[in-house]
Amino acid sequence: MTTMPAVADTIDQLIADGALFVANHSGGKDSQAQLIRLLEKVPAAQMIVVHASLGAMEWPGAMELARDQAASAGLPFIVATATKTLLEMVERRFVGRPEVPSWPSASTRQCTSDLKRGPIQREVRRYAKANGFKVIVNCLGLRAQESPGRAKRVPLRINERDSNSVNTWYEWLPVHDLSTAEVFRIIEQAGQQPHYAYAMGNDRLSCVFCIMANKRDLRNGREQRPELFAQYVALEERTGYTMHMSRIPLVELAA
Repeated sequence: MTTMPAVADTIDQLIADGALFVANHSGGKDSQAQLIRLLEKVPAAQMIVVHASLGAMEWPGAMELARDQAASAGLPFIVATATKTLLEMVERRFVGRPEVPSWPSASTRQCTSDLKRGPIQREVRRYAKANGFKVIVNCLGLRAQESPGRAKRVPLRINERDSNSVNTWYEWLPVHDLSTAEVFRIIEQAGQQPHYAYAMGNDRLSCVFCIMANKRDLRNGREQRPELFAQYVALEERTGYTMHMSRIPLVELAA
């Protein structure tokens, strides 16, 4: 990993050099504030918005919020889709290796790598090749306030893992320094509304039932998507493993 000494200067140079800026957009508040910030600095001709669709697993309206925000800014909107759903991934892991916990965990987040990062990289490489971009700045709405792990991440770095002989990849965290209150303030000042789940009290937004969600988020998910909740509970019972990192069964957490 190579870090950048002066973030603002490096971003200005990347813009001047014609890099492609990729706004990853989950439909959540941090992604929404990130795109607002990016539009203040990066020319629209050098930006795309990418949403990793999680299908039935994600909150209804999340993809539409990302799509509409991109459309209002005149930006290309790309949906990246994996070849499997989260529940299918868990089922396959259980069938293949029943002795190993079937669900993703904080340390082994296949839900991120297989269902989000991999499909997004595929679509971005395709777009970059078709449009002649050699340098890619992958923008993620990760904030230091969210967790100790995210607090340790540097705001801008060269992503050596994803770079190759064709493309040089950077990873930029435009909202890394923001508090939750500042995120909502940016959205309000832009005349926009965040996803409706936040008005219900949600802390996180992406999967309806996230392995790291708090009890309130899980209860909201159960109330809004009872049929999906039943599928998760049934798969927990079938595999004998719990989906949440607390290792408490979902039916208890969302009670």
